[in-house]
Amino acid sequence: MLNDKTVLVTGGTGTFGKKFTKFLFQNLKPKKVIIFSRDEFKQFEMSKTFQESEFEIRYFLGDIRDKERLLRALEGVDYVVHAAALKQVPALEYNPFEAVKTNIIGAQNIVEAAIEKNVKKVVALSTDKAVAPINLYGATKLVMEKIFINGNSYAGDKVTTFSVVRYGNVAGSRGSVIPFFMELFKKGIYELPITDERMTRFCISLDQGIDIVYKALSFSIGGEIFIPKMPSMRIVDLVKSISERCTYKVVGIRPGEKIDETLIHEEEGRNTVDMGDYFVILPQFEFAKNTRRHYRESKKVDENFVYKSDKNDQWLSESQLKDMLKTLEIES
Repeated sequence: MLNDKTVLVTGGTGTFGKKFTKFLFQNLKPKKVIIFSRDEFKQFEMSKTFQESEFEIRYFLGDIRDKERLLRALEGVDYVVHAAALKQVPALEYNPFEAVKTNIIGAQNIVEAAIEKNVKKVVALSTDKAVAPINLYGATKLVMEKIFINGNSYAGDKVTTFSVVRYGNVAGSRGSVIPFFMELFKKGIYELPITDERMTRFCISLDQGIDIVYKALSFSIGGEIFIPKMPSMRIVDLVKSISERCTYKVVGIRPGEKIDETLIHEEEGRNTVDMGDYFVILPQFEFAKNTRRHYRESKKVDENFVYKSDKNDQWLSESQLKDMLKTLEIES
C-alpha cells in the first residue's frame, strides 16, 4: 500500500520513527520518506544510518507548532504518521502551556494542514495515559485523540482520513522502566526501586507497535482507535527477571502514576469490535466515510468489556521476561 507513496513521520528521529523508517525501507518501496522533527543533531545522527544519497529520505527541520512549516513539509505527501509529542509526565506538570502547544495545538495544525494538502491518511500515536487521565500528559493526549478522530468531520468529502493507534509502554524505549532498571543493574545497584508491589503494565515490543500502525494505515476508514492485543507483566516479576541478585524496595507511587494501565475504558467498550489480534474503538459519530457501517459485521466485545493490564488473560512469566531482555534493543 505504501509502495511508491510519500510518507511523512513527525517526531521521526525518536524511538518509533527510526524503527518505522527501517521497516519501510526493508519491507516496502516508498517513493520518499520525510522525517519531520525539530532536533537537528538527532537528524544528523539518523542520517548516518539513512543517508539521502542511499535512501529516498529527506530531513525537514520544523515544529508541529508551526503550521506554515507543516504546510510546506506536507506538499505531495500521501500518508502521515504522527509520533511527535512531549511525553515526560513530571516535566509537563511543571510546563503545562508547553504541553498544550505541542500535544494539542500541534495536533490541530496537522489536521488542518493535512486536509489542505489532500493527504490520504493520517495515523496518530497515542497512549494508555489518555484513558481516564490523571496527569496533564494523559489529558493532552486525550484531547489529541479527539482532535484527530473528529478531524474526519472537518475533512468532509475530502480524501483525508484520520485514525489513532493507542498502546502502552514500549519495552526498551527511552524513558521506560526497563532501561532504567538495566542501567542501575550495570552500576552494581541490585535493590531496584519500584513504586508499588501491585503495579502491572502492558508490554509491547517496538515491532508490535509498528505492526499496529501499519494495520491502521492499511485498513482504517477514518475515526477509529486501533489497539493491539498484548500481554501484561508485573513489575515485581520484571525485577526478578533481570538477575537472581536483584531485589526491590518500595519507594511510593509517583504523582500522576497509576497502579494499572487501561487501554479500553468500560464506556468505550460499547463501541469496540474484536478484530482478532487487535481491537478497534469505533467513533461515536458517523462521518462521511461511513466507518461504523464498514464494521457492522465485525465481532462486538462483551457487555461491560474493559481492557486493563491487571485483568488481562495474557501474562509474561519470569522466564519469558528473561528471554525478552536478552533480545531487547535498549534505546539510549
